[in-house]
Amino acid sequence: MSLTVSTHPDETIAAGRVLGARLAPGTVVALAGDLGAGKTHFVRGLVAGWGGTEPATSPTFTLLHEYATPRGPVFHLDLYRARTAAEVWDAAHDEMSEATGLVVIEWADRFPELVPPGACRVSLTATGEGRREIAIEP
Repeated sequence: MSLTVSTHPDETIAAGRVLGARLAPGTVVALAGDLGAGKTHFVRGLVAGWGGTEPATSPTFTLLHEYATPRGPVFHLDLYRARTAAEVWDAAHDEMSEATGLVVIEWADRFPELVPPGACRVSLTATGEGRREIAIEP
């Protein structure tokens, strides 16, 4: 496990960018953290790490956003408002199984049965005013 400390949103984005550049197509990234922990900032970095230029936004009300990048699509799911794992699977199973893309799941801890074995797990924890700890388990 690696641990990074971020004291600014730009540092959280940079941590995501570094990880994103290392991830292979077909990887699933499971994000956990409380509201305001920096998950969407981290996703912005993941998208940038794959060469994407579109700024990631939270798909809280739509469940899924797709970002085109030179390395393939990045599928960004947000399970915060999802009611059941079946609802998520029905809406996004094609994207979640995309072998040429990167799948990023915010609030993955809500439905752990949707996270495949071998997923990269990232936990963001607010530890003080503006301070975040980012723990990455490959």
